[in-house]
Amino acid sequence: MELTTTTQPRQEDDEFVIKATRAYNSQFVSEEWSPVSVYIRNDNEEIIAGLTGKIFGNWLNVEFLWVSEEHRGRDLGSKVLSAAESKAIDKGCVASTLDTFSFQALGFYRKQGYEIVGSLDGYYENHQRHYLQKKLV
Repeated sequence: MELTTTTQPRQEDDEFVIKATRAYNSQFVSEEWSPVSVYIRNDNEEIIAGLTGKIFGNWLNVEFLWVSEEHRGRDLGSKVLSAAESKAIDKGCVASTLDTFSFQALGFYRKQGYEIVGSLDGYYENHQRHYLQKKLV
């Protein structure tokens, strides 16, 4: 038996661990998931706001939400989040989850109805990582 720790893993090793974990999990839950992405583009077809996420079971997991600096404060973040939540509801989701750092958008998400379910201190030395959820129906 040999224990290996690396910061430069081989892709095939990581893929093996992921595949084995998913095989175990499939005994209990479906492995199926759906991507959910929302974009707002300007007249030049450039993305000025966007969201990426996934639907697992009956939950939406928001992974990334971004609004370009010059377009912040114009409700674009609210629009892309609301559109993703609407799509999730259409797909049978009952709730949404996401995480954000203290230097990101905690106040924004709370205004959108998300509640903190946990926080961790000490990220990047003096920041917090907040985990939030929102009931959709």
